[in-house]
Amino acid sequence: MRRWLINVAKNETILIVAAILALISCFIVPPDADYKSYIHASTISQLICLMIVVCGFQRIGVFRIIGSRLLEKVSTMRGLVITLVALTFFSAMFITNDVALVTFVPFAVAVLIMAGQEDKTILVVTLMTIGANVGSMLTPIGNAHNLYLKALTGMPTMEFLGIMAPYSGTAAVLLVIVISVVFGGKPVGDLGDLETGVLAPERNKHQPDEIRITGYGAGYGGWRTIVYSLLFIVCLLAVSDVIPLWVMCVIVVVVFLFTDRRVFKYVDWGLPLTFCMFFIFIGNMKRVPEFYELARSLVGGHPLEVAVGSSQVISNVPTTILLSGFCDQWRDLIIGTNLGGMGTLIASMASLISYKNVVRQYPHKKGRYLAVYSAVNVLFLAVLLTLSWIIEPSL
Repeated sequence: MRRWLINVAKNETILIVAAILALISCFIVPPDADYKSYIHASTISQLICLMIVVCGFQRIGVFRIIGSRLLEKVSTMRGLVITLVALTFFSAMFITNDVALVTFVPFAVAVLIMAGQEDKTILVVTLMTIGANVGSMLTPIGNAHNLYLKALTGMPTMEFLGIMAPYSGTAAVLLVIVISVVFGGKPVGDLGDLETGVLAPERNKHQPDEIRITGYGAGYGGWRTIVYSLLFIVCLLAVSDVIPLWVMCVIVVVVFLFTDRRVFKYVDWGLPLTFCMFFIFIGNMKRVPEFYELARSLVGGHPLEVAVGSSQVISNVPTTILLSGFCDQWRDLIIGTNLGGMGTLIASMASLISYKNVVRQYPHKKGRYLAVYSAVNVLFLAVLLTLSWIIEPSL
């Protein structure tokens, strides 16, 4: 029991803090009829359905198979690193930065070992993490807080893309430049049969989810890939307000009850619960005049910079929910919370996924990883923050 509590405290720190804040606020503003208006139901439903569909894709191994197929065409170290970073950059736009890193960082570590480039792991994983964070900030579904801001503001998808495109594009160019300068055209060793390594086809070895669900030889996940792709489209239609949210929820839940009901066990339910706790806290504190005025004065006329700074300490998802209750300068908030995902290790909680994977493999390299990660992230944050002051001089 004690070990379980310790693990929960480590893995769900933000949820615990949010729950404590929500509970305290309930003593300040006792529960009443207004509480029902606190929870942003559209954000929660969209988030949960997207998480379920993406988890379904993960469990049939689609993303890792695609990665292994792409790497078959790589012959140089530069090409290898660009491919690995591109996998997190582009996939994060659609499956979130968390899932992109969970999927591809362990995959990349294994690939680098097979290629005899284990000494490059820290820098490569750092660049992959930045790739995931700057790729995910482009789309409303790339980050949980982007999904929330889009639902809250009712902003059209194309307008959101237009706001963040200069930053994701600039970061992509900078990533390519850094990789091209640091990694040369040195040939990589034989990577072997990556797909065999990913799918572990030998029956006497540990079988990952994709084998247990689809069986051997299912390729890209068999018929489930087609079904899940259609479900993903349904989610996009709901996010874009083309179909009602309840239709999306019914379709997604019913389909997974028949195709892979165990997916509900593996979804990270802590994230939507965290949102709900913060919704309660913000809803209550907005009803306290003194706190409301203080919060608005702290945000002041520089919500972008406040969002970036706050994200460095409490990460960008809590920052988004907190500041959205006391700020209506949405463009500033979108840019600030997305750029704020770079910098410190906790600026984006997704970055901890990479850190844990590297430290698990190389426990003696904690300090080196933090140093490299912090230096490269500060560089990217400085460039993109400067770009924001050029593009948005009025901010």
